Amino acid sequence: MASVPSLASSVNQRVADALASALPEAGGADPLLRRSDRADFQANGILALAKKAKANPRELAATVVEGIPTGDLIQEIEVSGPGFLNITITDRAIVETLAARAGDDRLGVPLAANPGTTVIDYAQPNVAKEMHVGHLRSAVIGAAMVEILEFTGEKVVRRHHIGDWGTQFGMLIQYLLEHPHELDHKSDEEVSGEEAMSNLNRLYKASRALFDSDEEFKTRARARVVDLQAGDPETLSLWQRFVDESKIYFYSVFDKLDMDIQDPDVVGESGYNDMLVETCKLLEDSGVAVRSNGALCVFFDDVKGPDGNPTPLIVQKSDGGFGYAATDLSAIRDRVGNLGATELIYVVDARQSLHFKMVFETARRAGWLNDEVKAVQLAFGTVLGKDGKPFKTREGETVRLVDLLDEAVERAASVVREKAKELSEEEISERAAQVGIGAVKYADLSTSAARDYKFDLDQMVSLTGDTSVYLQYAYARIQSILRKAGDARPAAHAELALAPSERALGLHLDQFGELIAEAASEHAPHKVAAYLYQLASLYTTFYAECPVLKADTPEQVENRLFLCDLTARTLTKGMSLLGIRTPEKL
Repeated sequence: MASVPSLASSVNQRVADALASALPEAGGADPLLRRSDRADFQANGILALAKKAKANPRELAATVVEGIPTGDLIQEIEVSGPGFLNITITDRAIVETLAARAGDDRLGVPLAANPGTTVIDYAQPNVAKEMHVGHLRSAVIGAAMVEILEFTGEKVVRRHHIGDWGTQFGMLIQYLLEHPHELDHKSDEEVSGEEAMSNLNRLYKASRALFDSDEEFKTRARARVVDLQAGDPETLSLWQRFVDESKIYFYSVFDKLDMDIQDPDVVGESGYNDMLVETCKLLEDSGVAVRSNGALCVFFDDVKGPDGNPTPLIVQKSDGGFGYAATDLSAIRDRVGNLGATELIYVVDARQSLHFKMVFETARRAGWLNDEVKAVQLAFGTVLGKDGKPFKTREGETVRLVDLLDEAVERAASVVREKAKELSEEEISERAAQVGIGAVKYADLSTSAARDYKFDLDQMVSLTGDTSVYLQYAYARIQSILRKAGDARPAAHAELALAPSERALGLHLDQFGELIAEAASEHAPHKVAAYLYQLASLYTTFYAECPVLKADTPEQVENRLFLCDLTARTLTKGMSLLGIRTPEKL
């Protein structure tokens, strides 16, 4: 495994060295190199440095240019405007760098210099409740961040903080106790997620109706909550049945989403019960939290209610019950103290931003978070319908996630069937799942997480435009060319001159490593999606302008096959980081 320095970093180093010798006091200054449409790269850093050194920027630029060797890496440099450097690199350097990338399993992408341990809290459904469209984003964004960070060498611990505790369980458990066969399965065979959910739904509705209409049942249900919180064995074993039944359902949905959720990573609210009392004691003893009207509260100067009075974070209610804050703070203690986290990422709806801001600040005051251990909320926006309003069914109900995924797969099946020349029915249905689920994930991940996005299936499974199907077809087209190549094999030929579209594709392929580092440090999976879309677009232009199998010479055929192959490998790697499959044939 060898990490390959990108062309940009090599050019940057040369310019920085020449700058340091032309202007010694600027040692270590950043030349501000970026891609340019006038040349391959432009360095803009000289202007500011000249101003600081009271030098003429054009003269300084000319001196810098004299100090930069050309020929191997850099073809030519010209000074333009008030002191920019326009830099063109050699075709040989492009091909040699790409050949080094192709020779490495990781495509030359370096591992992070100081990897730590990140705990990602994502995919958090609620026990005994149906998953709806709002659960989609947390799962999809979180899973992509796990893959991206692991690829950079970070140790990642997944946590699914499911809603498996609270007062509503009193009602459910009491009802199950009085109607013991409500969660029984029809047969001993494997239970479908659909059956598990319909059991839970039926029980939830029946117990709710009874709770609302029968005062005696309501009293028994409330007493049951106390038993649950006190750890009464019979109550706990009935509670566990709800959790187990819900997991059958959750896992069936995550399976549809082509997502791997492991049982030990599912640690619900209940997982932190034993820590709640101690968490409150630590906060109260250290003075971070204070009693106010009997409740244990943390106050903040900048958080006030509409009446202008401070709105506290309530850790323990005046009746002794614990709020979400107590659980979230206990989870932080566990993740930092027991799991050794150096970073905590919470993939949670933006509407909970204030809650998490207060929780993180409380944890900092308590010393559980500090400069070495940081917590961030990767906040996401809402899924909207085509009309730009929050996504609901015609009846005004929340959309069930399962229905949405099934429809996406169905829609994809018709797209695949239309294009499929030589696929069997079985292959069509397998591809339909990969295309449909890929389309849903990509639509989510190609929008910056913080923004709302419109859920429009027609657009998502379109073969043109910024969709995963467009990327999947680009990949499948390359595989088809590689199959047709016969005896011709991909091989890099650094001696060949490159056409403009070959250079553009090559320079973009070379940026993959830098892009991954950026997406990881900024928690921005949408940057990976944008990179891949641009890669597929550049490939499409290259394919239109440069015959591959009918190129002029055998060397040119091999070199173009080499570019095709590296593009395919980069596409499939990038897509897999987003949790999207790339079928070999479409």
